[in-house]
Amino acid sequence: MEVLPDRNGTRVIVCAGEFDIDSEGLARAALDTAHRDGIATTVVDLAGVSFADSSMLNTLIMAHNRQHLVLAGPLHPQVLRLLEISGTDLFFNIAADVTGPDGTGPAVEPQ
Repeated sequence: MEVLPDRNGTRVIVCAGEFDIDSEGLARAALDTAHRDGIATTVVDLAGVSFADSSMLNTLIMAHNRQHLVLAGPLHPQVLRLLEISGTDLFFNIAADVTGPDGTGPAVEPQ
């Protein structure tokens, strides 16, 4: 996991590999810090995540309930399937990728 420098009130948290109970604590800590820092938008880059479970889902739902959260892809088919099965694909703001049309910030168009 990597936290990129803030840009225009946006913080990007890059996740990679498996996002499960073993990595959930790091993600939760990064999301908690963004919330405490008063970040306007937190982008969680999930493009490099190959597996996710309910602990990831819980962490992201909790963060979504207290801060403006955008999930950025492209999402791995397993991650997308988890979101679809749980119905949270309609709950989260999901962007096609982490870069907006001008190349400077997160895209916020649905995937």
